Amino acid sequence: MIYLDNEDVLDQAYNFAMEEYALRFLDENETYFMFYRMKPTIIVGKNQNTLEEINHSFVKEHNIDVLRRLSGGGAVYNDEENISFSMITKDDGNSFQNFARFTEPVIQALRKLGVNAKLSGRNDIEVDGKKISGNAQFATKGRLYSHGTLLFDVDLSMLEQALQVDPEKYLSKGVKSVRSRVTTIREHLAEDMDIQTFKQILLESIFETTDIPKYNFTAEDKIEIEKLRTQRYRNWDWTYGKSPKATIKRKKRFPAGTIEFQLSLNKGQVAEAIIYGDFFGTEDVSELAAKLIGCRFERAAVQHAWENVNTKAYFGNIEKEAILDMLFE
Repeated sequence: MIYLDNEDVLDQAYNFAMEEYALRFLDENETYFMFYRMKPTIIVGKNQNTLEEINHSFVKEHNIDVLRRLSGGGAVYNDEENISFSMITKDDGNSFQNFARFTEPVIQALRKLGVNAKLSGRNDIEVDGKKISGNAQFATKGRLYSHGTLLFDVDLSMLEQALQVDPEKYLSKGVKSVRSRVTTIREHLAEDMDIQTFKQILLESIFETTDIPKYNFTAEDKIEIEKLRTQRYRNWDWTYGKSPKATIKRKKRFPAGTIEFQLSLNKGQVAEAIIYGDFFGTEDVSELAAKLIGCRFERAAVQHAWENVNTKAYFGNIEKEAILDMLFE
């Protein structure tokens, strides 16, 4: 495994670009690991409706950055007191949605520091029933990355106010708010330390050495990373998209994640379609949405349009019939 040192750049658009560049263009036979921190930032999942995930006035007032990542899952708030990790490797066919494989080295490192961490639910790391890490994945062309947050000492009051949280998600967990659901790692350390010390200890624990092998980015690498930063992660259309004026909205939370359809109809046919959610899939849901265009908005027509579609590739472990039930209940 080789370490990618981002030199503690706090621009998350650049960090995402570095992560994507490593995934797509560095040696496919190597596994890479990186840490990154960021200035106050909301990050939404690939399939989410950005405008419905953020508290707009609060975000503007506090100059919070808003970005979209390539991976699925839900929206998160990070600041300089969060540190995220990413592992970039081959997709062996058994690793996508196998969060245990990628979180276990981190969990073991946390336990050495006195933090009673464990993997919980789909993709969270928890301590005493409270979340300290959310994880997500992205796969393409035989490669994948699995990345996650580590809420070292994040300002939880900012987290709670910055996100426009869907109450259904927390009602389903039997809790009243984001604040009651999360905690910080620093509260649980056997010995207090700052985030840079924490980062170094984790790094040496994960690599099992103090002599960390590093990849040296070339000038050409950096040019391409900057292109990705500008063309994707600093692109308004990528972050916010062009949401249709939906005349029909369907939303439901499944065990594998929340799915939301926003549809515009013209003379009973689907004219525009966008699919949002915090689900995990290997395929791009925009392809599935495109199959709806021109369809009559009736179950038989949609079922026919999706006749040869494996919806689990788009939404994870959710049956096609369950999605149709949601659309036409």
